Amino acid sequence: MTEPPLERDGARRWVLHVDLDQFIAAVEVLRRPELAGRPVVVGGRGDPTERGVVSTASYEARKYGVGSGMPLRLAARKCPDAVFLPVDAPAYDAASVEVMRTLRSLRWGPAPVVVQVLGWDEAFVADGSSSGAEALPAHTLADAVAFAQQVRAEVLAATQLHCSVGVGNNKLQAKIATDFGKPDPGVYAITDETWFAEMGERPTRALWGVGAKTAARLASLGIETVAQLAASDAHVLAAEIGPTMGPWFHRIGRGVDTSPVDATPWVPRAHGREETFQQDLDDWDQVEAAVRRITQRVLADIEREGRPAFRVGLKLRYRPFFTVSRSRKLPEPTLDADVLADAAAALLERVEKGRPVRLLGVRLEMVPPEGGYDGSRTAARQE
Repeated sequence: MTEPPLERDGARRWVLHVDLDQFIAAVEVLRRPELAGRPVVVGGRGDPTERGVVSTASYEARKYGVGSGMPLRLAARKCPDAVFLPVDAPAYDAASVEVMRTLRSLRWGPAPVVVQVLGWDEAFVADGSSSGAEALPAHTLADAVAFAQQVRAEVLAATQLHCSVGVGNNKLQAKIATDFGKPDPGVYAITDETWFAEMGERPTRALWGVGAKTAARLASLGIETVAQLAASDAHVLAAEIGPTMGPWFHRIGRGVDTSPVDATPWVPRAHGREETFQQDLDDWDQVEAAVRRITQRVLADIEREGRPAFRVGLKLRYRPFFTVSRSRKLPEPTLDADVLADAAAALLERVEKGRPVRLLGVRLEMVPPEGGYDGSRTAARQE
């Protein structure tokens, strides 16, 4: 097929995506050098006989089919010789701070780089000479790859952690390129010129931003590969998927992403917490008590933000694994513990009560900060 033309936006820009290799497991191995080379699984309280899921697995454990999100019990069956460790969030926070500090200290040209933090273990990096949006025209692909190698070396020297770096003309390309180079050779590039050679025949699910449900929806329209998505009719996508998302999927199919690398601090819209019970709850007085207890934990999170909640959400997972969610807007924003707990507990009246419960979660959505969210990157945080 004929490849559709790529959009150009002036001077060539380069974006790097930095992703720490097996980050959580690597931090644990640094603390316990005797675990180097052994299969390590981190998740829950570190007890594979309990309910919980894998947060991360070392490459040695992944060879046995262990992966993130997998029940710990299944991971133990797949890799009985693995070392299981509990999640230690403060340790990962501290390691992440050092990594991001190292990235921000780098210079690519006359100005410090711009760093957009995506989480504990990944970030976008761009030349800061033009507000992080455009790299200097003097930067070539060879320059970008060389700088990516420098990033890897600097992070390793400062933190003893290995990272992989994707290089692209935009964030979409760089993000995808990282997976192609992880863990070896460690640096990989996808550019406007190589986009279709690299991605054209891959399934749409390979695109950053396309999940299983969206891929199935696209397949129902006869669109199964990235090249087919790129060649599709944007007007048809707009009609079938939506006036905003349809054209956006069409753009990413062509490898187009004009969003800048943005160092604006992340501002959460909400906080939430979940609890998986080692034994199912079938007493609904206990279920309500657990909802109230979890709500108090989330309240402590939003109190640190200094913004009251205006919406309460409840997540409930029955045995074996059927999940429902409910939410309601409060009459007025509040930080009152009793009001929030009552509101969360009231949502139980909108779910089925005849089945055992294995997981509960509460989410509190906060009022916007002063001045709104304009210019701030926002997201809901689930802990």
